[in-house]
Amino acid sequence: MPATQHHTVCNRDCPDACGILATVEDGRITRLQGDPDHPVTRGFLCYRTGQFLHTQYHPDRLTTPLLRKGGALVPVGWDEALDFVATRLLAIRAESGPAALFHYQSGGSLGALKGLTQRLFDAFGPVTGKVGDICSGAGDAAQDTDFGERDSHDLFDLLHSRHILLWGKNVAVSSPHTAPVLKDAKARGARLVLVDPVHHATAAMTERFIQPRPAGDFALAMAVARLLLDSGRVHPDAAAYCDHLDAFTAMARARSVAEWCADADVPVADAEDLADRLAQGPTAILVGWGMGRRSNGGAIIRALDALGAISGSLGVPGGGVSYYFKRKRAFRKPWDAAEPPRTIHEIRFGADLLAASDPPVRAVWITAGNPVVMLPDSAKVQEALASRELLVVVDSFLTDTARLATVVLPCPTLLEDDDLVGAYGHHWVGASRPVVPPPPGVPSELELLQALAARLGLGGLLDGDARTWKDRFLLPEAKAGGLTVEAMDRGAVRNPLAPPVLFADRRFPTPSGRVNLLTEVPPPPEPSPGRPLWLLSLSTPHSQSSQWALPAEGPAVATVHPDAAPGSRDGDLARLASAIGELTVRLRFDPRQRRDVVIVPKGGHVSAGRCPNVLIQARVTDIGDGGALYDERVSLTPV
Repeated sequence: MPATQHHTVCNRDCPDACGILATVEDGRITRLQGDPDHPVTRGFLCYRTGQFLHTQYHPDRLTTPLLRKGGALVPVGWDEALDFVATRLLAIRAESGPAALFHYQSGGSLGALKGLTQRLFDAFGPVTGKVGDICSGAGDAAQDTDFGERDSHDLFDLLHSRHILLWGKNVAVSSPHTAPVLKDAKARGARLVLVDPVHHATAAMTERFIQPRPAGDFALAMAVARLLLDSGRVHPDAAAYCDHLDAFTAMARARSVAEWCADADVPVADAEDLADRLAQGPTAILVGWGMGRRSNGGAIIRALDALGAISGSLGVPGGGVSYYFKRKRAFRKPWDAAEPPRTIHEIRFGADLLAASDPPVRAVWITAGNPVVMLPDSAKVQEALASRELLVVVDSFLTDTARLATVVLPCPTLLEDDDLVGAYGHHWVGASRPVVPPPPGVPSELELLQALAARLGLGGLLDGDARTWKDRFLLPEAKAGGLTVEAMDRGAVRNPLAPPVLFADRRFPTPSGRVNLLTEVPPPPEPSPGRPLWLLSLSTPHSQSSQWALPAEGPAVATVHPDAAPGSRDGDLARLASAIGELTVRLRFDPRQRRDVVIVPKGGHVSAGRCPNVLIQARVTDIGDGGALYDERVSLTPV
């Protein structure tokens, strides 16, 4: 048979939601390319997705349900697996009530139809749900507090920027399809600066690199604010569209510029440079998600929001403070969501699950997630899940979480998916379509849920094929603007509800209609005697959270400045130790890094001895119920 090409969209937890062009020969995918007609993908894929065929056809992929018998997971048929699950769910609900069941869904797959699992458990219960957001909780809450909305200008509005501040944002790894837009902006005269405690590949794109201490971003932002205030370079209308400007001014002036910069561990010249760029405008601030993953993460993002506000960078082409693109703006839940009887905090997953009582959580259903690897305090998460009566995991592979399961139910990959996908790095919405069918016997997740619903006495609840549900999930006003299933069959469609310039009239959906400036300095991070290094578990070009493009073997690599490991050599083994755990790592020296940080790839598997979350305590951010993942201090000693 001749080769054919098929269009789909990547559904993994990445801001780019790339259009994929897949070549199929004799029923097998032989090549993956970026869709050249997608306005953001522009014909190229990241390494992670470009190498996905290794995952698609990996021999360890699950194609048959697994049921724990005699202490081991053994293959069984679908009827036996689903009958077992339904019988146990019905019995636990009858004996202990629906609060004894916990549904956990994460972001391992971002399609809108993944929410149908919640539809099922809303109707079956409602059951215990989750609260909190491990990824972006603090930043979301910060922008909701300041602006009444978390969204961004159109991605291509960066072409109107005079300056672009990449504050804690590594576009080379985390938003690779923003990089060509930045290059185009530079060609039009935009000037770029990077602010980040970590030296990374994005620095090569910029003309200046500022390297504050970890958690020093708030102090640096206050130094910049004071410089703008003292030099009279605040926008003349700032008092008209900002609340609490006097209190914000008093806070910024509570310390001198030199004192703020000393706290941030940067020279005053760095703050002066940033102030000049903001004053010259229009200046766009692209905010990285890592800064929100600190105990003062909400305050840091709010400080950057304030810089955008007082400098006049809000509501103008080429400006804005971009933290997130509202990927679900065009979607709705086509049912009335139920209030859960109680919640488990995602950040404190292990401790909350173990502490739940009256009734205890007896059963857990996990979809689109691998909490053992991705949540802090992995040991406690493992303990909590291993001690449940029933643990059901929906996944294509035997992850560290699935290894603990009572039942593992295989599901399609992103190349077999049928769904709607919004992006959080731009405003285009796409439809994922099966490039090839799943392996024989593997149902779609919709079919799996429909089969389970029938066994739970909820037959008819999820009736309809994927195309029908796609249409149901689209807001009527989005469809009226041209965002229809039929249109997405022809290619990605820009969300018609997303404005090209956010807050263009400088009116904000806050209670007062004005920007809500912050007024209080957050407390400093707690000291950690004997642990001098900040542990930063960061994304890499080779992994999508815990989904690695290729198998990772051997100890995790820990990147440090040579002075952070005296007496060791590049390539030596060393031991990282925190207050709750230890991890053996292989050292990689990089003199461009700060002497007080150690960088380890995030998402490494616990079973392979590569997971940094065995070291990270379950701390919650100042606002937004996020995870303060980057507040962990560690020591480093030779092995």
